[in-house]
Amino acid sequence: MASKKEVLEIGGREVTVTNPDKVYFPKAGYTKLDLVRYFLAVADGALVGVRGRPMALKRFVDGIEKEPFFQKRAPENRPEWIRVATLTFPSGRTADEVVVDDAAGLAWVANLGCIDLNPHPIRADDMDHPDELRVDLDPVPGVEWSQVREVALVAREALEAVGLVGWPKTSGSRGIHINVRIERKWTYGQVRRAALALARDVEARAPSIATSKWWKEERHGVFLDYNQNAKDRTVASVYSVRPLPDARVSFPLRWDEVADVVAEDFTMATVPALYAERGDAGAGIDDAVGSLEALLELSERHEAEGLGDAPWPPNYAKQEGEPPRVQPSRKRRADSDYEGRGKDGGPPPEVAAERAAAVAAGDPDAGLPTDWVGTRPTPTGRRKSNIPVIEIARAATKAEVNEGLERWKARHPEVVEFLQPADILTDGMRGRAYVWYRLRVNLIHVPEELRPPQEPLDPDYNPWEGYEWPDQSGQLERAPRKKPQA
Repeated sequence: MASKKEVLEIGGREVTVTNPDKVYFPKAGYTKLDLVRYFLAVADGALVGVRGRPMALKRFVDGIEKEPFFQKRAPENRPEWIRVATLTFPSGRTADEVVVDDAAGLAWVANLGCIDLNPHPIRADDMDHPDELRVDLDPVPGVEWSQVREVALVAREALEAVGLVGWPKTSGSRGIHINVRIERKWTYGQVRRAALALARDVEARAPSIATSKWWKEERHGVFLDYNQNAKDRTVASVYSVRPLPDARVSFPLRWDEVADVVAEDFTMATVPALYAERGDAGAGIDDAVGSLEALLELSERHEAEGLGDAPWPPNYAKQEGEPPRVQPSRKRRADSDYEGRGKDGGPPPEVAAERAAAVAAGDPDAGLPTDWVGTRPTPTGRRKSNIPVIEIARAATKAEVNEGLERWKARHPEVVEFLQPADILTDGMRGRAYVWYRLRVNLIHVPEELRPPQEPLDPDYNPWEGYEWPDQSGQLERAPRKKPQA
């Protein structure tokens, strides 16, 4: 029997919603068709965040209780009116990504299972110069929502001090995002430098509640994630629905609302009426384009004071001038042994040139190096554990690593009373198409004589099982699946 479909006419275009009754939010009862109709109700506002931008597709094809997968390449069977733009990633690979231009495009990606929308901070007509600086306020575990709001207001002061206008929104999860429109004249690397300078300025203004420290074991309060401005990073755009049981929405705010805002007030059930009643609080963002000159000057002052670059995410080539990309608790060698040579988030120039020549010649697998001098230090020497962090679990889902943590606690009940919420470090790690999870515990608050040693991981998930080799930063060819043995 053919599966049920519903055909919608949207702005003169037909969009087919397949399996419209499929439940995406079991607790709230919302279906795929409910999601599509939600995006149509707020279409003009949602398009402010995504129109004309290449978009990574984060697809919850079986609803929020199943793991999503990421799809960078646009489906081949897309409508002819769905545009694509070709992105080149720091790895050297390319992909044609979807570009949404209208309400029909919103409905089409929602039908693919895109609950939240993840556009890049660029427009398809200029892929090298972002027009948006993104301030991502990410609280560490245990931090109260009121503190996130307070840091957001400090960030506003810091932005105004350099002549920039911030447009706040709830993240739809635990944080707040502030988007800033900028002139399209700076590279990704320069925008990231500006974001780092801003993060450090906010930390200096409110050191007890804000931090710019990349390593989780060094953080406190609310982290300003400057790396969200690195090339190939995306964040959920305005009016995105988040994969939470109440179908919470990333909702735009006016600054006079931030001090008292309650994130739970904005859901698929409430936002359409709020949008119709009050309009779009972020509607003016495209008319408030600013300059990064003052932030880049602040970055230069920071560098003169000894504050250079900060760590990049692990899937980027190690960069020139980057500090040791190793957790402080795992640092083994001198800083000079961790030096990188990458540029603008990519590999060293000569490696990039070799890669580009191979691609231009039609041979993307032309024996290009995945390692080069300066990619990583030799892992020798005695570990110098400044911060006592141990790894507990690796798993395909967050629930599984949390179960592993509970088993670890049962084996070591004497340490549980000393642990604080921020001591539990859960990281979402990028795999081939799915996110997998790593959980660590910082024992800094546990008396030294009670600290358990590193144990075998439980569970010990290998995201590259079934592939010939792990994906690594800098490699052009992706690992193929292992061939079944005869």
